This record gives sequence, C-alpha cells and structure tokens, in this order.
Amino acid sequence: MDFTFGEAEVAASGLAAQVLGAAVKAGSPADAGSGADAGSAADAGLAADLDWSLWKELGQSGLLSLALPAELGGDGLGVQATAAVLTEVGRYAARIPALASLAFGVLPVVRSADADLKRKLLTGVAAGETVLTAAIREPSHPMPAAPATVAALAGKTGTVSGVKVGVPYAAAASWILVPASTDSGAVVAVVEPDAGGVSCQRTRSSSGLPEYTLRLDDTPVVCLLEGCSVGDLYELAAAGTCAVGDGVLAAALDLTTEYIRRREQFGRPLATFQAVAQQIADVYAAARTLHLATLSACWRLETGRAAGRDVDVAAYWLAEHGPAALRTCHHLHGGLGMDVTYPLPRYSALMTDLVAFVGGAAGRLDRLGSREAAGG
Repeated sequence: MDFTFGEAEVAASGLAAQVLGAAVKAGSPADAGSGADAGSAADAGLAADLDWSLWKELGQSGLLSLALPAELGGDGLGVQATAAVLTEVGRYAARIPALASLAFGVLPVVRSADADLKRKLLTGVAAGETVLTAAIREPSHPMPAAPATVAALAGKTGTVSGVKVGVPYAAAASWILVPASTDSGAVVAVVEPDAGGVSCQRTRSSSGLPEYTLRLDDTPVVCLLEGCSVGDLYELAAAGTCAVGDGVLAAALDLTTEYIRRREQFGRPLATFQAVAQQIADVYAAARTLHLATLSACWRLETGRAAGRDVDVAAYWLAEHGPAALRTCHHLHGGLGMDVTYPLPRYSALMTDLVAFVGGAAGRLDRLGSREAAGG
C-alpha cells in the first residue's frame, strides 16, 4: 500500500496552504478568536461564522471543484484530494464550511449515478456560491445505522420527519442530506433548509462555528441519493472529520514545538528538559498515527475498498488521543496556552467539536468492536 500523495493531491495541499495562510496573515476571520463570542451571535452573526470572501477565494483557486465531475467544471478527483484540502483547513482553523460542504455534501452527491441530480445539487459549489451539509447526528446516537428519523416515500418522493442535532452550517446551506429509515431500509434524502416543516435552531459549539438542531415535520424530500448509502455518507463524513483533525493536531504540534524551542527556563530552552521532550514526543506520536490512519481510510475510500474498519480506527484515534494531545500542548505552553488571543485555544475548541462529530472515543471503540465481532 502506497499512501503517498500524487501530484494532484500535493498541488491541492500546497495551494490550500497558500490561500489560507495568506488569509490568516491578512487578519481574515479564518484567524478569528474564541468561539464563546461567536456562539452567542445566533443567526445574526452568520457573517462572523463564515468567511465568505475566503470561501469564494477557495472557489476561484479551484479548490472547491476538485471532486466535481468534469461536466460541472471539476477535476474529477476524489476523497484524497478533498482530504488534502480539509487538512489545511484544520491547520489554519479556517471559519469556512469546507468540512460540511465537501465531505458531508459534495463527496456523497458525487457518488450518485444521476448526472441531472449532480447538476441540480452541485451547481454553484465550484464558485463558492452553494453550501451543502448533512444532518448525520441524532439525539441518541451520532451516526445511527437505523436512523430514528423516518421517511415516508412514494417512489422517489415523499416526506421526512425527525430530529437531527449538531448540523453544521444548516442555515447557510442550499441542500441538507438527511439519513432516514424506511420500511425497506435506510436512505439518504435531500431537503431544503427553508422547506415546509423545517425548524432550524442554533445551538452552541466549542469553536463557535455554527451548529443547529434540525426538526423535520413531514418535510418534502427533494430527491434521494440512490448511489450513496447511509453507511457511505457516514464513512465519508468521518474520514473528512479526521482529515480536519489531522491538520488541527499537526498545527498544534508545530506551534508547541516552536514555543519550547524558543522559551528558556533556568537559562536553557524548554525542549532540552527530558520531561518536556518526552511529552512533546507523545504529541508527535499521536499526530503521526492520526495522520497515517486518516490516509489509510481516505485511500480505501478513494480506491473503492471496504473502508469501515479503517475509518473507525482513524475516528477512534482522533477522539481518544486528539484532546489529550491538545491538553499536553496547553500544559507545555504554560499560561500562554490559555490566552484566547493565541492560536492554541482555537485548535482545542475545534478539536472538541470534531470529536463530537465522530461520536466520541467510546462510541467509536464500540463500533469497531462490533465490526470485528461480526467479522469485519
């Protein structure tokens, strides 16, 4: 197995770093402060939650069209190129709907075999004019195989009813993908956020990025994603979340490594103390393992192999070791690590939200154990 990025993925990663890095240096909202203030702004503060200028700049750079089919002006690439961009989004903690729109939306829609449906849902994505998201979490379970949300269908039309929580960027989305149960199994339905029967209530997140509780009451179904199962949607969403987490942890590691290299105590750099070296080594091991696990999951998804186990491993590692590694970074920074004007708290807050997206460490370990008990 060769997880080395190809030329396209390397170029995508480099361009994303260039665009996002320039935005941070220019004082873009991509480098905004703590989530506590943003989270209290409700819908009126959506402009502070979503840096539209940066989002459109990513579109102009061609980074939002990587996974789109050629007939929609895309490059026809897939999970790995998208993950390369999402990793850089995590590295800069950018306040843009990249995870929701690309991993929760574009990648699942692209799996649909219907060219007209792709055109309907994906038009405007390349230019940064259309945002997609998915309502994958429910009050009782982060990603239920049999959703409590139900769809009443007559052919390819019908309605969907239920409650979804933690739906990212729901108020800004043009389309929301909704896993739902039917008499014959689970389906992925697509609804409009302003359709009848939809109630969208802003809820708080650690990072301040917008999340919503979505209540659906006989909401009309626009279409079904017949080429993408509920399991496919969950795997793509979890892999994309791990890619963002990969960037978050890598950035926190770089920040902390540079700090302990420069900060002196008793006339010596902190990095020369054995206890400090051991702790930063643990963070490095966690970051590299998450990186490898995420690459493996994305590679399997890209190549059409069974990816469930690898996705579960990556998500477990993110949830179990990501927060602990961030706590170590805070500890090594001392008081500076708690300064909300310093980048580290932003990474920690985003990591907390990512862990919630994948369902936490215990939930992922249970999922992985059930998969292994069932023979893979």
